[in-house]
Amino acid sequence: MVSWAHMDEGTPGTSNIIALFGATGFIGFELQRSLLADGFGVRALIRPNTTNRHRVVNGVDVREVTLSDRAGIESAVCDVDVIIYSAGTVRGCGVADFREANVDGLRLICDVASKQTGPPLVILISSLAATRPELSHYAHSKHEGERVLQACNRLAWTILRPPAVYGPGDREMLPVFRLIRRGIALLVGPSQQRLSLLHVEDLARAVSTCLRRPNVCRGQIFEIDDGHDGGYDWNEIVALSKGRRPVTTVRVPRSLLSILSYINLLIARCLRRAPMLTPGKSRELSQETWLCDNTAFTSATGWRPVIQLGEGVQRLFSVTG
Repeated sequence: MVSWAHMDEGTPGTSNIIALFGATGFIGFELQRSLLADGFGVRALIRPNTTNRHRVVNGVDVREVTLSDRAGIESAVCDVDVIIYSAGTVRGCGVADFREANVDGLRLICDVASKQTGPPLVILISSLAATRPELSHYAHSKHEGERVLQACNRLAWTILRPPAVYGPGDREMLPVFRLIRRGIALLVGPSQQRLSLLHVEDLARAVSTCLRRPNVCRGQIFEIDDGHDGGYDWNEIVALSKGRRPVTTVRVPRSLLSILSYINLLIARCLRRAPMLTPGKSRELSQETWLCDNTAFTSATGWRPVIQLGEGVQRLFSVTG
């Protein structure tokens, strides 16, 4: 294994083997493509019973392992130079639903990696929500996951905190954009809300940048977005996302959103399903701002985003229709 500390700055190659957790998810799929294109050897760690095996890109080494399988993880990462953890859970009724992937799985991986002779670099794809753990079970789990990684003294690590990420395969922002293009802007946040956004391709480029500049990124937490100063308000989001149809704005009062979230949670529990809209998610959606600042990451690495919202949405609908 080539230690992360001896990876040449700016010269990645196939001698650098990357273990990618969450490879078949929305972000993980783009990471597979980006890392392969940049010349890295990629190993996808996937669940044995996954229905998303078709999302493994040609050229990627596949290992089947669960996040609770210590022996399987030890075997899968014993010879890697880097671990990228993009696995995570965004839906759930209670705290336990989020812990397995967002906290406990990461803890086991960190424990395994830290006991290797030459511990790999660990890059965690976290979330801007980790900065406000009091809002929801999801936000708290992302915050706790970051703390787990930070506590591993033998590991070199970097944490990226993106805001809302969109692009092909996205299941959260795509319905919002699609509804706007059909002529309805369903606004659930405050009237003056401002949001940072990030295209998934720019996030993948940021990860590759961390791999090219491991020393300057070591032990750092970076919040990154698409570079649109001060984020977007909903007028801008609608204007940049709409198609040819006129758009009718429908604002959902916070009180109604809260009531709907409790009803949805109750139904989900009865049906034993993992809901997206919960009281915690309602609190997240009701925040005045979710903003990032690229200054620290750009200063350290030279990375700059290249896709802002207007272009990103056009690309999205040229792919999805």
